[in-house]
Amino acid sequence: MANRTLKWLIISLLAISMFLVGCGSKSNNQASENQTPSGGNESPSGDKGTPEDNSGGGSGKDTLVYGRGGDSVTLDPITTTEGETFAVTINIFETLLTYGLQDTTIQPGLAEKWEVTDDGLEYTFHLRQGVKFHDGTDFNADAVIYNFNRWMNGNEDQFPYYTMFGGFKKDEGHVIKEINALDEHTVQFILKRPQAPFLKNIAMDMFAIASPAALEKYGKDFRNNPVGTGPFKFVEWRQEDRIVLEKNTDYWNKEEPKLNKLIFRVIPENTARLNALVNGELDVMDGLNNSDEATVLANENLQIIERPSMNVGYLGMTTTRKPFDNKLVRQAMNHAIDKKTIIDAFYGGKAIPAKNPMPSSIEGYNDDIEDYPYDLDKARELLKEAGYEKGFEIDLWAMPVARPYMPEAQKVAEVIQESLSQIGVKANIKTVDWNTYLEKATAGEFDMFMLGWTGDNGDPDNFIYTLLDKDSIGSNNYSRYSNDELHDILIEAQTITDQEKRNELYRQAQEIIHEDAPWVPLVHSTPLLAATKDLVNYFPHPTGSTVLSRVEFK
Repeated sequence: MANRTLKWLIISLLAISMFLVGCGSKSNNQASENQTPSGGNESPSGDKGTPEDNSGGGSGKDTLVYGRGGDSVTLDPITTTEGETFAVTINIFETLLTYGLQDTTIQPGLAEKWEVTDDGLEYTFHLRQGVKFHDGTDFNADAVIYNFNRWMNGNEDQFPYYTMFGGFKKDEGHVIKEINALDEHTVQFILKRPQAPFLKNIAMDMFAIASPAALEKYGKDFRNNPVGTGPFKFVEWRQEDRIVLEKNTDYWNKEEPKLNKLIFRVIPENTARLNALVNGELDVMDGLNNSDEATVLANENLQIIERPSMNVGYLGMTTTRKPFDNKLVRQAMNHAIDKKTIIDAFYGGKAIPAKNPMPSSIEGYNDDIEDYPYDLDKARELLKEAGYEKGFEIDLWAMPVARPYMPEAQKVAEVIQESLSQIGVKANIKTVDWNTYLEKATAGEFDMFMLGWTGDNGDPDNFIYTLLDKDSIGSNNYSRYSNDELHDILIEAQTITDQEKRNELYRQAQEIIHEDAPWVPLVHSTPLLAATKDLVNYFPHPTGSTVLSRVEFK
């Protein structure tokens, strides 16, 4: 009887989704009225006329309108962990190193070359010459040092991602001993101990080099006035509506960017965003519902683009709040969630069930771990053992935006709610705007919550240490999970450079996490995007980056 109820719920949700797609595409006028967040008479591009009216390029189009589900929370990338920020800022700022076109191999960035000593304690970076920030000031070794000093002398509230370097300057675990300018274009990092993923960390989006002059000028308001060295310059931000960037005509790479303007538009609902693409208001959109893939493929003016998978979507439990301070309760939740049903209903074959906090594409993945089977009787048995035979009531927080690992969070939350009701757990679904959602999750204010992670650098450290180590509480460890044995293993894995030894340590770490069950790992997805047929040279990155400097229209 319970399974029949669950199936009818899923069928109803899919029917509603199909109805909305049909209704939303009735006419251009209807789509425009329903989907332009700011209203008014302006075109979707922010200019008079449509993007197609702009001149330049082989097709006459030189403006790209990118549709997404949520707004950025800041334009100072080091101050957040939120992907919608990085989608924009990677086009404004640059890092010392970067990654391959669609992988996480280390490539030159603002540093043209680098050397590492045999003991792994000294890194020397040779910087590009003649590079300027958007405000006309020089990029040099002093600018690099200024940025790192800013970050290392802060705290996790200001710069949550900086914990990738073992904490802050005041912390014993901080790996950077000193940074020196050997000359104007050479900077040296000396470490206290080796850190195996140091170069991959340096290349991460949030460790982008900002203009020291602009940081001094704007102070805390730099988040609204970003100044980097990247291919595009900041023009305008209308919050919850659009962000506009324009071509940096002084960019050091004279072959890029191809376009003159980028516009990032916020359209929260996936179906409305697809309608905007169909109606010519967008050139590309992320967060395509898997159920809408066939609709896009049937449209001769559109194309599907797949982002290489390197993510995990999960159901988190705040381990410092009752009843989730009890491991048995957390294990019961793992037995109560039917991952296959969720994947079949909402991912269209573009996801696999998750059993670990990182995908199998990452080195050190422990495939020997057996997932918690979907077993409601076992879940009830564990709740009884934990003292909750009659169940309990909690709040289940669902993300208000589509994310690559969970394009339809609200609907997935309803399925989870139904599953939990079958073991006596009443889950009240709640949500709030994206910025507040992340703030509350960081503060540990949620009982149970839906979130996920797209890997930043392809290293297991970036999943397990970043998401579940006690050092990361207050930044990306939203479950506030703490285990000293796990911490010691993860610090050792950071310190040694032998990759196979590191892999064995990460396999041990996953065993501990599986037993303690701070999450219900749900899915590893292959995110879908849709674009107009004439858009070329867009290569979505597995880290979730949205590099648009190569994109053009044929």
